[in-house]
Amino acid sequence: MNPKILVFVAVIALAAILGGILLGGPTMVIPSQDNIPGPQNILEAKPLQIELDNISVESISERTATIKIAFEISNPNPRAVIVQTMDYQLFETNYSNSEQISGGEIGSRPTGMVEFGSNYYTLLGERSIILRDTITLKGSENTPQLWTILKDDTQSWRVSGDVFYNLSSMTSGQENELHFEFTK
Repeated sequence: MNPKILVFVAVIALAAILGGILLGGPTMVIPSQDNIPGPQNILEAKPLQIELDNISVESISERTATIKIAFEISNPNPRAVIVQTMDYQLFETNYSNSEQISGGEIGSRPTGMVEFGSNYYTLLGERSIILRDTITLKGSENTPQLWTILKDDTQSWRVSGDVFYNLSSMTSGQENELHFEFTK
């Protein structure tokens, strides 16, 4: 038998399998904020639940302050969810309710078709994960009031942000966004 025919049949079979995987997609969708009903045979997924697990000033000197922050993300659904990124902004409300003192991003979003070494989190069904970050603030000369609040351990925090996640995989399903805001 001609080897070109075998290669051609193998390529067609591989393309059919890949097409089936990509078109299969998830069986759950997040309900929209609009009151537009979705398809009847698709199970609606519950949105992720986010809590501020911990925020604390770990160390402070004349030049730097180190703040540790942790978020707990829970998946109430029976199927796995991929958490791509969590963007957050940090405010110290005794210092200023509108001036952000820091912020960050935990995880990463894919930028191409194939992403090697991606920093995203697979959250299994009905499980939770804690995402942590360390913030280093520099200098106290421009913000002596903030530095005093951090040293006296009298902080009042406000944290807001967004979590971006997919329901099944990076190649199928829709990207979902969940906004959060906490005070502590």
